[in-house]
Amino acid sequence: MRILGVDPGSRLTGFGCIDSTGNHIVHIANGTLKLSNTSGKATIPLEERLFSIYTGLSKVICTYKPDVLAVEKVFFAKNAVSALKLGQARGAVILTGMIHSLKIFEYSATEVKLVVVGHGQAGKDRVASAVKLLLRCGDFPTADASDGLALAMCHAYMTKIDWLGVSGGKKKRLSLAESLGVEYAKNKVGEFR
Repeated sequence: MRILGVDPGSRLTGFGCIDSTGNHIVHIANGTLKLSNTSGKATIPLEERLFSIYTGLSKVICTYKPDVLAVEKVFFAKNAVSALKLGQARGAVILTGMIHSLKIFEYSATEVKLVVVGHGQAGKDRVASAVKLLLRCGDFPTADASDGLALAMCHAYMTKIDWLGVSGGKKKRLSLAESLGVEYAKNKVGEFR
């Protein structure tokens, strides 16, 4: 199964594409759609940025031909204006996926971090380190690109768990890192044993 993970944003939208077969996950591509300047007031109107999400993501979908799209769920932000813009970016991502006949799956940031790192409150740098190690890929253009890959990896893992019938049980689920024998050093953030 080819999975496209998308981390929506109104200025940067990250994506990551993987192939998942059995216990194997293979990195296909990752990148970031730069929709506006990342500091200060956005200079490109929001409606143009939303259209850029559609056109940029459509190119990614046509190039890599994913079977499904995994996107981050809405979270509650302190800034209402930022939350509304993020919601609109998510809407553009979901609509683009639907236009291209992809099945859409949503995961919270906590779910993704739990699956990939084993800790639901892990920072972006820790998620990026885990993704880099697990997929054996190089550095990412932005943290949004590694978040896109983490979303795709989360879907691959959750699909496997559901298929095995483990999700409803009370057994402790291992993170991807733990299931592959990678253990985070508790005393040093960002380092693996």
